[in-house]
Amino acid sequence: MKNKIRELRKERGLRQEDMAAALGVTRQTINAIENDKYNPTLELAMKLARLLERPVEEIFQLPD
Repeated sequence: MKNKIRELRKERGLRQEDMAAALGVTRQTINAIENDKYNPTLELAMKLARLLERPVEEIFQLPD
């Protein structure tokens, strides 16, 4: 699943470490999500959307 986590994180001036701390996950988890190596759980996806103040559908895109 493709996502815009890196782009949105940088727009907000957050480091991976900052985002990880705010979400209660490791920096490695954020890195894996940004690099399309890990699809977050629904709970984590919702937390990401809340943190980034964007709808989930704007952050994550299903492949065609």
